[in-house]
Amino acid sequence: MVDQLPNFGREAEMLKTMGMSSLDDLFNDVPEDVRIIEKLNLPSPQTEEEILADAKRILGANVALGDRVSFLGAGIYKNFVPASVMQLINRGEFLTSYTPYQPEVSQGMLQAMWEFQTLICELVGLPVANLSVYDGSSAAAEALTCAVRVHNRKASQKNTLYVSELTPPDRLSVIKNYTQGAGITLRYLRHLSDGCLDMDSITEAAGSCGVYVEQPNPLGILDQNLIDVKSIIGEDTAFIVGVQPTSLGVMEAPGNYGADIVVGEGQPLGSPMTAGGPIYGIFSCSEKYLRQMPGRIVGKTIDVDGNEAFCLTLSTREQHIRRHRATSNLCTNETLIALMGAMHMALLGPEGIRDLAIRNMAACQLAKTKLLEIDTIALPHVNSFHYNEFIIELPGDASDCLEYLDKKGIIGGFDLANWYPDRKNRMLITCTDQTSAADIELLAAHLAVWSSTKTSGVEA
Repeated sequence: MVDQLPNFGREAEMLKTMGMSSLDDLFNDVPEDVRIIEKLNLPSPQTEEEILADAKRILGANVALGDRVSFLGAGIYKNFVPASVMQLINRGEFLTSYTPYQPEVSQGMLQAMWEFQTLICELVGLPVANLSVYDGSSAAAEALTCAVRVHNRKASQKNTLYVSELTPPDRLSVIKNYTQGAGITLRYLRHLSDGCLDMDSITEAAGSCGVYVEQPNPLGILDQNLIDVKSIIGEDTAFIVGVQPTSLGVMEAPGNYGADIVVGEGQPLGSPMTAGGPIYGIFSCSEKYLRQMPGRIVGKTIDVDGNEAFCLTLSTREQHIRRHRATSNLCTNETLIALMGAMHMALLGPEGIRDLAIRNMAACQLAKTKLLEIDTIALPHVNSFHYNEFIIELPGDASDCLEYLDKKGIIGGFDLANWYPDRKNRMLITCTDQTSAADIELLAAHLAVWSSTKTSGVEA
């Protein structure tokens, strides 16, 4: 196909210089079975009006999330974001600003960044935070490699990290991408039948460079065992906790029960779901990890006139300064989205963040109570404490149930087989502050009908 392209001047000369006879030679690393050989089935040229009409027609087939009752979460959550956040973030000072390398002309943006860091520190209970990373998965991976840089010299299990076996595969994939080329060994922390950590595996992790767990864990369970982790692994092993930030309105800050590094997906604070992105990752730590922490940090200082000022600090951590000595390859990140999180937190205040968390938990508890009334559905972790989401066990495949709910105009939960292939009949149900009692009643009614057909053999 590429050989049929017109010759644009010096194409043949450039190919000859590279020792190639055709454009096909240039792309010979692409496997033949994935190359398009036939002519592309493209429409003829269109006018601007025709293009706009086609775009509207295609976009009209989309179903907006707000138009349907939804119980889908699994890492990205639909919380109410005040309209003032979008109003403020669309101001030119934020929307069009670039990296503030010149602090003398960027004080407003730098102060907003500094406020974000301060708010995150207060939320997670640690003294230092960066200006965010790409997302929760890269934050977890960066935290683990940071732990190796800090602890490997004293670790008895050198170049070894332990992560929860429940870590979602998409996050685990990012962690593996970060660690596999660095000679780092990943091992897994076991969980008990109630979904909580097996503390024997925490004992085994003592002496490694770091352990990574999530609170709440990916099944929505709030694990009380985490308060004992740091006392077991000791000071020479990093305790890394991944959080759902809105939960910290009611849950103890991880820094207060020994976490050395706290990471998480910041999207529930300030950002709509936006089909999974753009989002931002939280990263906070104790001072012990400051010099090895990835990403940007804004610091408060004094200018030549003695006035309070802000600037980027410890910049040698970035690849644009000393690439071969950088702590990570993070450079431009999701600052604009992180500032949306800062605006959201500032608008809510401590009481508002607490109320947001309570609304999430209340909706979750109401859904658990309602679904427990259905005899044909079980809740495997019914006696555990949950935040936002919980698991239900169905009398048939979750994929079949989701298809049925979709026909009824409901976006069901998350098919857990996507994460754990052996759990085909389990679904993760998510409730947020935007889940109403009527939504839960509707879900329960349809689940009761579907599950009864599976047990009776009669089609719905």
